Amino acid sequence: MSKIKLMNESLANKIAAGEVIERIANVVKELVENSIDAGSTNITVNLLDSGKTKIEVIDNGSGMDRSDAKLCFLRHATSKVYNDDDLFFINTLGFRGEALASIASVSEVILNTYDGKESTSITIKGSKIISTTDGQKRKGTHIKVNKLFYNTPARLKYLKSDRSELNLVVSYIEKLSLANPKISFTLTNNNQTLIKTSGKNLLKAINEIYGLEISKNTIPIHLSSDDYDIDGFICKPEILKKNKNHMHVFINGRVIKNFELLKTIDEAYHTYKPDGFYPVVFINIFTDPSLTDVNIHPTKQDIKISKMAILKTEIRDSIKNALYSDNLVSSPLKFEETLESKLPINLFEEPFEETKEVELVKREYTAFSDSTFKVEEQSEFDFKSINEQIRKIELYPVGIAFGTYIIAENKEGIYLIDQHAAQERINYEKILRSFLKNEQIDMLVPITMELSTSEYDIVMKMKDKLIEMGFNIEPFGPNTIKIDSHPTWVKESKEKDTIKEVINVLTEEEKNFDALKFNDKVAATVACKASIKGNSRITLDAANFILEQLVLCDNPYNCPHGRPTIIKFTIYELEKMFKRSM
Repeated sequence: MSKIKLMNESLANKIAAGEVIERIANVVKELVENSIDAGSTNITVNLLDSGKTKIEVIDNGSGMDRSDAKLCFLRHATSKVYNDDDLFFINTLGFRGEALASIASVSEVILNTYDGKESTSITIKGSKIISTTDGQKRKGTHIKVNKLFYNTPARLKYLKSDRSELNLVVSYIEKLSLANPKISFTLTNNNQTLIKTSGKNLLKAINEIYGLEISKNTIPIHLSSDDYDIDGFICKPEILKKNKNHMHVFINGRVIKNFELLKTIDEAYHTYKPDGFYPVVFINIFTDPSLTDVNIHPTKQDIKISKMAILKTEIRDSIKNALYSDNLVSSPLKFEETLESKLPINLFEEPFEETKEVELVKREYTAFSDSTFKVEEQSEFDFKSINEQIRKIELYPVGIAFGTYIIAENKEGIYLIDQHAAQERINYEKILRSFLKNEQIDMLVPITMELSTSEYDIVMKMKDKLIEMGFNIEPFGPNTIKIDSHPTWVKESKEKDTIKEVINVLTEEEKNFDALKFNDKVAATVACKASIKGNSRITLDAANFILEQLVLCDNPYNCPHGRPTIIKFTIYELEKMFKRSM
């Protein structure tokens, strides 16, 4: 007797539902995407008990005639793909013909649809059509999904709490609203409105979902090439989040998950933010459908992208150009409230404790020693920046607070500049530029250094890279090296300390060595140690020279570790604080 039998349609649909429908958010996603594909400009989603009791989607799309309304609940019935070639030119969000059949197999569905000529109402329970009648003559489609998973109790059991299920729905509707900003979306739960967008444009949608604080701190981006058009908004670095959930990337109006693109976006903010925090971005990518493959998974969020290297470069360039051309001076208290506590404490500064603050206020400051900070030594830094936004800000230093912050002013307000972070940025860019020159200084007396066995092995393995940087290194006995020349950016009398720092970075990066990242980390580490420390009083002349160099940097707004260098208090903000302006 044959053991292999064909499944009946009901069982096959329930199994298919396991791939497409796992959570309430999956149902909402499939229904709303169908509404978008139908050309809707207004979509309303109403939930009862976070969708466990009822999911209702109402749109003003093209609707269906009666024959299509019946066919749409059959598995693999679709109006979007007709032959093999169509899979290479998919312009719709849905196309597999699985969603409605899967939803209908595990719920009770009531469909009302009107295409302008014929109205239809269909009731389905567990894939079986219960009734077909005339429906309401309202253009578009109105679908209700009741008692989700009523006939699959195991799947119902594994639904999360109402709040967890609702959060997923809210998150996805937010993303769809941003991916399709010209469509008006409304989401309610138990008659309470959670999301409402007007369907105007992307910036309006950002404001309606995220609020004014984020929408007013966005920078537009645009880049057009033969393969991709990139449009959207990125937030200034003062707006950061503790996770990647606010990095929104859409391709042809589709919400996608692509970790390569998220990594590229994060890297584009390099030195504009601290590690462990992520930017808020809204990027729409438009391309020929033949360059993407969305037919990988039933959710259609994991996609393959052709010419990925080109796209990553274009995204990186568009973000960097936008950041580079905008004035990014921070306003006070714009970062997330937890950001300050998460910032890395500088290895070369002591924590600024309350008891120390009292001592600093009491003590009599003296001018900062010329032996520690010499203006003449810094003047060799030749900047060739074209960042015009920050160069327009004329800053006049008027004092030093706590031996750490330069106080400056102009006609727009008061500025606080972290002297260590500012000079760290200056030194960092100076060192990076010196890497390109590859100039060396021969030492009159070579330096010898004894290393551990593991350090010595790594140095010998990466010897060519160190020579390329300008360090002429040779073995000099057991686990010992000799250095008789070094790059010009190494500070006089700090040669040995600098070489130790370079070797430390090399040891950390050796397993996954990347030349660009290694150079960057060396520059950041050496720049930090070479810069003036906090709690150190400097003269106003020295402060003025720091400001003159800072405004010429490519990124004068952040130190290499992403901490802000300069914060602005506008005259209006000051007057509000003192109740001069209400």
